[in-house]
Order: sequence, then C-alpha cells, then structure tokens
Amino acid sequence: QVQLVESGGGLVQPGGSLRLSCAASGFTADYYVIGWFRQAPGKEREGVSCISFGDESTYFADSVKGRFTISRDSAKNTVYLQMNSLKPEDTAVYYCAAALGGSRYWWVKDKYDYWGQGTQVTVSS
Repeated sequence: QVQLVESGGGLVQPGGSLRLSCAASGFTADYYVIGWFRQAPGKEREGVSCISFGDESTYFADSVKGRFTISRDSAKNTVYLQMNSLKPEDTAVYYCAAALGGSRYWWVKDKYDYWGQGTQVTVSS
C-alpha cells in the first residue's frame, strides 16, 4: 500500500525558509513522479513542484521559481521541498502526491493517485 507522509510545516516570517519532507513507502514501480501541491483557504489546489524518479527532472510553478527547490534522497525514499524567501502568499496547506509514469501535465492534480495528509505552512510577521 502506497503511503505518503508530509512533515516540516510551521509558522515562519516573510523572507524565511522551511523545508518540507515527503516520506514515501509502498511503491513497487520504478518510474513515477512526486509532486507538491498547495491549497490556500478558498482557492483551488495548485501544483507547486514535481520531481521525476525516472530521470530526476524537476519542475516548478512560475510563482515559486528561483525560491523553491525540490530534491530526493533515494536511500530514505524521501522528497524534500526547500522553500526560501517565503512570502505571505505562500501560506497554504502543502500536500505531496504520487503518480505512476512520467511528468507530463505534472501540475494537474487529477494525474495523481496517492496523496499525503498535508502540512500547514503559514508565512506571517
């Protein structure tokens, strides 16, 4: 059974940093992608970033390019989202999700079959 568990959220001041973790287990396929999404109150869930386990390609939404990075530790089956220069508009519940196959349409939430429970990120002074 595939399981995804996020951690690392919290309260941070504008300009600060946080690192989110997504611990994955139960995968039997070699080729899949892990995406990070976020959902602010009253807004749609949006794609933030993605990493492909097949070729290590990474992708980012325009709103976070240059501020967020994504990486993985294959030994720990964990994907990290490093968030720097955080802004109040980054405030949301952040989810990691997994999909079998390639990274095409990585930003589309319906592509993903498995979701974590989410972790709250609040950027405020």
